[in-house]
Amino acid sequence: MKDITQTFGTLYNPVKAFVVYQKNSAEKSIYVEAYDMDKNGCPINAHPLSLKESTQLASALDTSEELTRKFLKPSGLLPKNVLHLNPEQNGSAIWFTPAQKVSLFFVESLGIPSGEAFVPPLLWKASKNTLYIYAMDTKTQINEQTNLYHAPFFNVYTDGRVCMGTVSVNIKPNCHLEEFMSLWEQYFFNSYFSHLIGSTSPVKGNIIQFWQKLVGSAKPFPIKSLLKNGLTIKNILS
Repeated sequence: MKDITQTFGTLYNPVKAFVVYQKNSAEKSIYVEAYDMDKNGCPINAHPLSLKESTQLASALDTSEELTRKFLKPSGLLPKNVLHLNPEQNGSAIWFTPAQKVSLFFVESLGIPSGEAFVPPLLWKASKNTLYIYAMDTKTQINEQTNLYHAPFFNVYTDGRVCMGTVSVNIKPNCHLEEFMSLWEQYFFNSYFSHLIGSTSPVKGNIIQFWQKLVGSAKPFPIKSLLKNGLTIKNILS
């Protein structure tokens, strides 16, 4: 047997340890003792926490908090298409995009040529690692009671969650709101649509024939082909 322990990589080495003591009295005063760490990771050189060490510790903790504070923070005024922000836990945002012409990509087996086509107004809900997408009726004013429709795309579950497949999602902890929204839209439209999730088409009729007619044409998206999913914007705010 050969000992290969020394070949293991180490990302972080222990360099400092702190022990917090609290006086067992009504005032509950606190004393912090610092330890240096030797090459074996054992605490040595016990001493009261110095001012320099306190400053370094505060700076390290503040950096982590600063990244959290920047996540989903707008660079300027709040974008007009943002409907809801939830800063709790991992954070999430809800925004909409109008009917527009975009580039769509399809795997060859679907028999749909990749190209430009019009898509309906869309409602996006995203966190750091999950995306939901819905369609909307252009004639409906956007508020909490606005009806939502199934997004007319492949790779989308019936509840609106998008299957990202092999797409590598990389949303940084300090990502500003505008970049966050732009990245998710790019992840969605720059990926290849490959399969229908479930046995039901998200549009009226055959979805493959539907996109075969739209891609490469100047036809506006036929709103009447959308199917309601029974949700309103209020239902997805939590």
